[in-house]
Amino acid sequence: MTSNTSARRRRRAAPSRFERAGRRAAALQRPRVVLALVLVLGLVSVMMLDGYLRAEVLGDHRVRTDASYDKVPQRILDGGPILTSTNGSMRTQSVPKKTIVLTFDDGPDATYTEKVLKILADNEVNGTFFLVGSMIARHPGIVKDMVEQGNEVGLHTFTHVDLSYQSDARVKRELTQTQLALAGAAGITTKLVRAPYSSEAAAIDNYSWPVYKKLGAMGYTSVFVDTDSDDWKKPGVSKIVQWATPKKSKGASVLFHDAGGNRDQTLKALPEYIKKMKAKGYTFTTVSGAMARTGARGGGSAQNGSAESSSAQGAGAQDGDTQDGSAQPGGARRSGQAPGGAAQQGTPPSSGTNATGGAHNVDQAAHSKATGTTLYEGKALIVAVAIAEWTVPTLAVFLAVVGVAVMARFAMMLVLARRHYRQRNKRRFSWGTPVTRPVSVIVPAYNEKECIANTLNSLAQSTHPIEIIVVDDGSTDGTKEIAESLGLPNVRVIRQENAGKPAALNNGVRNASYDIVVMMDGDTVFEPDTVRQLVQPFAAPDIGAVAGNAKVGNRNTVIGAWQHIEYVMGFNLDRRMYDLLRCMPTIPGAIGAFRRQAVLEVGGMSEDTLAEDTDITIAMHRAGWRVVYQEHARAWTEAPASLKQLWSQRYRWSYGTMQALWKHRKSLVDKGPSGRFGRVGMPLVVLFQIVTPVFAPLIDLFTVYSMIFVDFKASLLAWLAVLGIQLVCAAYAFRLDGEKYRYLWMLPLQQIAYRQMMYLVLIHSSITALTGGRLRWQKLKRTGEVGTPTGVGR
Repeated sequence: MTSNTSARRRRRAAPSRFERAGRRAAALQRPRVVLALVLVLGLVSVMMLDGYLRAEVLGDHRVRTDASYDKVPQRILDGGPILTSTNGSMRTQSVPKKTIVLTFDDGPDATYTEKVLKILADNEVNGTFFLVGSMIARHPGIVKDMVEQGNEVGLHTFTHVDLSYQSDARVKRELTQTQLALAGAAGITTKLVRAPYSSEAAAIDNYSWPVYKKLGAMGYTSVFVDTDSDDWKKPGVSKIVQWATPKKSKGASVLFHDAGGNRDQTLKALPEYIKKMKAKGYTFTTVSGAMARTGARGGGSAQNGSAESSSAQGAGAQDGDTQDGSAQPGGARRSGQAPGGAAQQGTPPSSGTNATGGAHNVDQAAHSKATGTTLYEGKALIVAVAIAEWTVPTLAVFLAVVGVAVMARFAMMLVLARRHYRQRNKRRFSWGTPVTRPVSVIVPAYNEKECIANTLNSLAQSTHPIEIIVVDDGSTDGTKEIAESLGLPNVRVIRQENAGKPAALNNGVRNASYDIVVMMDGDTVFEPDTVRQLVQPFAAPDIGAVAGNAKVGNRNTVIGAWQHIEYVMGFNLDRRMYDLLRCMPTIPGAIGAFRRQAVLEVGGMSEDTLAEDTDITIAMHRAGWRVVYQEHARAWTEAPASLKQLWSQRYRWSYGTMQALWKHRKSLVDKGPSGRFGRVGMPLVVLFQIVTPVFAPLIDLFTVYSMIFVDFKASLLAWLAVLGIQLVCAAYAFRLDGEKYRYLWMLPLQQIAYRQMMYLVLIHSSITALTGGRLRWQKLKRTGEVGTPTGVGR
């Protein structure tokens, strides 16, 4: 007893060669699955970033109007356009007389901002640009040129949202992200901010006032408008110049726009305006320049309550508390910031130097040099945005092309399938003299004890004379014994060591007695007339192989119904089309017939790929043989009953198909009839069975994205339109095959769930192929529930 137990333990401790190979294969697949998931996650992240930049993701387009302002101090409403915070007290400051602060909102813009910069440079004027973070990230080069030219920049949030609707966290995030974009683009940060949809200080309301107090506490200077050119209304050049002119020689913060729409009138009005104001004795400066001039004059324009008071700070500076409570130039709270390090989230860093590290440039006093993590995170943001800006539009164009190609394929399939059906079902259609001579049927079997009896019993009812050769490929479950015990006539059972399905088929071909061999799977059931129908095309001497019509027998489950739809559409539309084009890519392993001479001529069933049926079909084409589809030769097969088995089967099919296509890549340059597959079939298979399915999930991803973030109704209608086209194709395929339509109600769910799984399988296979992985043969578990065709519910 003890010795037997020890022996069993020893046997368990020593896995077989196939078990070891399986474990190695499973270990190899895990990194590829992870890689596939990482790629999908990366793409989703890129799409979300691109959507965020375009305010499609987390976009908030609300704009507050007609709010009360009774909680806003009157001194603020009556004050100037520059709002700062000193020791928690909010102060306004006006622009000195005869001084213009040119401000520009909503940029940078690839079309207009550079032209505005050229106008300013030509007229030796600097401006203050309030930039949208998402636009900075898209056009970093423009921002860098802007700063190097001597202009000042401020924040206009990242996504141009009304801050009065946003939470404290969203406000900080909008500012922090814009600072990062500015750091990545120009290597600086800034203390200036202009809230979107703001105008004059007099327009501050009860909802926006708390926001400005928070901005002041964070160290920001809020900048409003004295005079609005209203150039966005496009009233004409003369009106823009008129509306931008201050009254009674007052100084003003003047608003123009360098983005956000057509700014051609702005470009024409700006140089005329500058020349006009210079002629009137006005000077131009930036926000910081105006604050410096006010401070130099002893406070003539700073306001605190009803009395005017001097700004306690230097050029463009604000009062603020440092860690020890002393006043700090620049006014920003350090909040524990280390010198040269990153500021607290949403808070501008303290400035003691300008962006170049030297003494203050008065016109750019609000700038600070970006250092540490702020600088590197900013550069990373610019790179990420560049990737998103290139990737998403490119994918959109590519997917549009793919979508058009898929629709064209559907149309071509319908036209050719109809033509094929009408051609083959004419009363006078004939392949030639009826084939009545005996044929050999080869049944490779490996551990098929559940199915082999049904398979052989169905063959025994054949109306065509046959010999049956069962090649037992080293089964360990008694398959050979079951086959022999049936006592059926004309059945030979050949036993071989386990060597795989191609070897078993080749063994059967070598032992075949007749010149036509029919190949089937050990879990497949034939109808009585199947063999007779299948071999009739061999009446034509140029036909070397015939593909039959495989049907799903266990279709009464959800997974089975999905595969039933797939099989009917695949065989009835795809194969009919390929037949007429004379480039059939695959003879199914479940039902196919070959001239024995043709099989031997191409070297038999190859072990080079996992899709030996596709491999030999392409080889037949290249040898000059014609391959056709015989719709009336039906075989019933047991489809995988679980998602795991389905994944394994389709993974092997997809990977094997890729192997076969790569093996026969030289068919692209084959000449004459043998090159027809390379010229027609290979491109079609690569495009519609590999490339299109690989990228098809992206179409679904874009659809879901559009439903959530863009236009739900339009996206849903587009998806339903595509589903309708697929439903029409499926219904026509069912009609051609005489199938009942009741399974088609599963099609929408198939598109949502089953199709996605098939796409992931193909992506998994593609990654395996690209990384040079190897995949072993995988045996699926069978139940034997598919019996004679009459027992299958249709």
